[in-house]
Amino acid sequence: WPFKILAPNALLLQFNFIFIMQGCLEKIISNRGADYLEDYTLVLSNLPRLISNNSLPFINIIEGKRILAKNRIGPHNIDVLSILFGSLLGDCHAEYRQIGKGTRFCFYQENSHATYLNWLHNLLLEKGYCSSQIPEIKRRLGKKGTVRKVIRFKTFTYSSLNWIHELWYVNNTKVVPSIIGDYLNPLTLAIWIMFEGSKVGNGLKVSTNSFTYSECIFLTKILFDNFKIQSSIQSAGTPNKNIIYIWKESIPLLREIILPYVHPSMKYKLS
Repeated sequence: WPFKILAPNALLLQFNFIFIMQGCLEKIISNRGADYLEDYTLVLSNLPRLISNNSLPFINIIEGKRILAKNRIGPHNIDVLSILFGSLLGDCHAEYRQIGKGTRFCFYQENSHATYLNWLHNLLLEKGYCSSQIPEIKRRLGKKGTVRKVIRFKTFTYSSLNWIHELWYVNNTKVVPSIIGDYLNPLTLAIWIMFEGSKVGNGLKVSTNSFTYSECIFLTKILFDNFKIQSSIQSAGTPNKNIIYIWKESIPLLREIILPYVHPSMKYKLS
């Protein structure tokens, strides 16, 4: 590593990170063996992190006993992180739990999209991130006294995913992380569109009601920087609520990028 080009404070941070990573890697090797580390990527940035590139499921149970949240240390599969980041751009929320001192992720959709949510649940189940219990359908009281049916499920709790909660929430308010561009890949984008995309004329609108106008501007910039997708901000018809409108000129490109990851029940959004 080119330590000689680092400023003293940066050098100290790098050494601190190496020390922390040494402890994490020792735990991983003791649990799974040294060969388990062959398919990992170490990312050094404002948020250094170790990311898994393999498709092995996360182990949550050993000898019939569930591993405590504090001992679920990762590293985490890049596809799982993509699903989480894409879902958090939508209606998914991260929940920090005092019991277990970890973070879990809560997913829900209208019952009309049950097929999609069951598919998403199965993806995370295959990766070892949630139980095999079928997502439950609950009734909610909607506007003007209407009864809505929603389907939901939650992941297991992970102390090693607290950093995601810290990125996405400030004083319990969801925000767009400054590093979202690092995680906005085709799978992340597909998950986001499946959650929040709606066909409008020849274009596509993406609901961003949880985010500020400046955060929406930031997201349009990331869409262009990462994919060359052109978009603009429009009012959602409610004060301080906005949507991102993807131009019709960019729909063929969007379709090419995300279609391999889109569930069949959601392909109508790209028709």
